Amino acid sequence: MNELTIDATVENIVQVTSFVEEKLEALGCPMKAQMQISVAIDELFGNIAHYAYNPEVGPATVRVEVIRSPLAVVITFIDNGVQYDPLAKEDPDTALSAEEREIGGLGIYMVKKSMDEITYEYREGQNILRIRKNIG
Repeated sequence: MNELTIDATVENIVQVTSFVEEKLEALGCPMKAQMQISVAIDELFGNIAHYAYNPEVGPATVRVEVIRSPLAVVITFIDNGVQYDPLAKEDPDTALSAEEREIGGLGIYMVKKSMDEITYEYREGQNILRIRKNIG
C-alpha cells in the first residue's frame, strides 16, 4: 500500500496526481483509465481543498491500493474536515441545459460515471471516500 499525506490545497492537486500516476504507470494502466482517474483526483482532491477545512488548511491522505484479481486500483481520500458525503446529493439532470440545472454536483456525477465503484463513509472523525477503477 502506498500513501501520501499532504496539505489539502488546490496547488497540491498536481503532486497528488503525479503520485497516483506513478503507481498507475508501474501497473501498465491503460491511458484512458489513467485520464479518468486523473479527472477524478482533480475533482475529489479539489473538493477537499475547497471545502473540508475552509477557510483553514488541513491534511489529506491519498492511499493507492492494487487489487490483483481482477486487476484494479483503489484510491482512498481521507480528511479530518467537515463531515460531507458527496454521494448523498442527487445526480444532476443532464437532460436540462446548463442554465436550467442547479449549480454543483456535475463533477461528482462524472466521477461516478467513470469509476467502477465509489463509496463514502464517515468514521472516527474522518471523511473516507474510495474510488475503484478496474484496469485489467
